Amino acid sequence: MDKQRTTTHESSFSGIGLHTGNLTTITFKPAPPDSGVTFYRTDLPGRPAIRADIDHVIDVSRGTTIGVNGAEVHTVEHVLAAVVGMGIDNLAIELDGNETPVGDGSSLPFTTALKKADIVEQEVDRKYIRVDEPVYYRQDDVTLSVLPADELRVTMTIAYDHVAIGTQYASFTITPATFEKEIASARTFCFLREVKMLQEQGLIKGGNLENAVVIGDEAILNEDLRYPDEFVRHKVLDLLGDLFLLGRPLKGHVIGVKSGHAMHVKFSQQIKKALLNGSAQSGTLKGLSKPKPAPALDVNAIMKVLPHRFPFLLVDRILEFVPRDHVIGIKNVTVNEPFFQGHWPKNPVMPGVLIIEAMAQVSSLMIFPPNSDNEGQHAYFLGIDTAKFRRTVVPGDQLVLESTLIRARRNACRVRAIAKVDGNIVAEAEMLFGLQDMSQSVHP
Repeated sequence: MDKQRTTTHESSFSGIGLHTGNLTTITFKPAPPDSGVTFYRTDLPGRPAIRADIDHVIDVSRGTTIGVNGAEVHTVEHVLAAVVGMGIDNLAIELDGNETPVGDGSSLPFTTALKKADIVEQEVDRKYIRVDEPVYYRQDDVTLSVLPADELRVTMTIAYDHVAIGTQYASFTITPATFEKEIASARTFCFLREVKMLQEQGLIKGGNLENAVVIGDEAILNEDLRYPDEFVRHKVLDLLGDLFLLGRPLKGHVIGVKSGHAMHVKFSQQIKKALLNGSAQSGTLKGLSKPKPAPALDVNAIMKVLPHRFPFLLVDRILEFVPRDHVIGIKNVTVNEPFFQGHWPKNPVMPGVLIIEAMAQVSSLMIFPPNSDNEGQHAYFLGIDTAKFRRTVVPGDQLVLESTLIRARRNACRVRAIAKVDGNIVAEAEMLFGLQDMSQSVHP
């Protein structure tokens, strides 16, 4: 096992709070093993301590606020994202105000301060929360899940009806190097049309173009973005900070779709409740209230649902599915595929449009599983968004096709699908399906 970590000496950073506008100095100090992260309000009598714990969350209005007995610390997520991103377990954090300084709107100032304090290993093993079976949580069109993994990985999808953002997707294995390079400097953002409303609520008193990305009706008001997909990267940052409130580092693949602070906190509360109900000692996450995956389907069961037949049935087996939630299937790509005769005989490559078709067929099995109430209906393409092809698929590859429901209505649904080979993404897309009775005519 790897060791717990803290800093060797203290380091400070000053600035105004994003929402309160109050001037604050934050100071990071070393802490002993197994003590976790605790905030201390040095400006209040008795120097009250507030442990960074999900049970101490008291507000999630445009940020995460923790508090105990009237002592509060606002907007802790950027600080805690830097703590978890840099692999720190134990820390004393002193504040002489009620909100952490916003800096440039990212975790970069805190990351820099922590590096200056010299991070060091301690002589105690790190205690993880380990995931040994998938966990799912949903509220409306927002979903969060965590899958078994030997490391912490975060995948996030966001979707906004604005030309400056649209749909963005990012996925990272979280290490100190990756966090510092790819995530730490992603800034918080808001829409210009929201500013007046937030100000009337007493928020963003310290916000400006120096510490937030502001999105106007037609364009971004800031001069430049730090990443083309800075918005989704900041959502990954927020999720990391909120998950740190579990009290232990997590090993698992966390997947979020359109999630925010309120859902992060609810998801973390559900995880902690499960740990306290029987598996806290082992630190293994089991038995949360979640949909139970249905049994795997062979090709005979698949053909009872899909109308496709040779040579256009592009799903060999379904490994796991939860109706109207997610599905995982496989397509074994062999040299005997008919399309390789013309695409191309001397350099056989699976056409990208057929990879998309395989993703769509797997998605259809999630929408209309066997013995569902939708018998007699089919799903038809209405649109494809953000489709990307990252590498070729050739004979001998096995496509692992994963699809997650983003939104469902009575006669339409949207899914996000990913195709992988050997764990690497080869294609991805969001697909919109129309749901129609087979007895009705279909027009292109």
